[in-house]
Amino acid sequence: MKKVDNKVTGEERRKKLLEWLTQSDHPLTGSGLAKKTNVSRQVIVQDISLLKAKNHPIMATSQGYVYVKENRPHFQFEKIVASYHAPEATADELNLIVDHGVTVKDVIVEHPVYGDLTASIMVSSRKEAEEFIQKIQSTNAAYLSQLTEGLHLHTLSSDSEEKLDQAAKALDEAGFLVSEKD
Repeated sequence: MKKVDNKVTGEERRKKLLEWLTQSDHPLTGSGLAKKTNVSRQVIVQDISLLKAKNHPIMATSQGYVYVKENRPHFQFEKIVASYHAPEATADELNLIVDHGVTVKDVIVEHPVYGDLTASIMVSSRKEAEEFIQKIQSTNAAYLSQLTEGLHLHTLSSDSEEKLDQAAKALDEAGFLVSEKD
């Protein structure tokens, strides 16, 4: 990713952002893009919002921005699980899921005013789970599940239904899943 010259117009900068995002095979951070374009991270956030408003399929993940390409391999199977735990157990929950070859796509909580709030997580490995936890801690951000006293949903995805079932069974055995008896 080559650095942009000192001053460029917003339109030129957004064109460059799109180019970098579409060519990248990994997420690009807002701070990294800000450094490359000689603007603040907040300007990048605004640029990404403008690009999204023009229907560019850009997704903000915990690792950075991703341009969602149609030819990207996507998982054929998904499952939504209801989970309940304290914030301190988040790493254990995420690691248990990814250890079964399953991706944690998002977290969903039901807010009394806004309704369902969904945030992309896109964690597929222990390394990504650790980076997610470190980002939460380093920014002093709260987990969305703290809005609902630990109750939340996750959309899980995998290339096999068996992996999803095994991950759900492991979550249940570890006491993370909300059962219909609760």
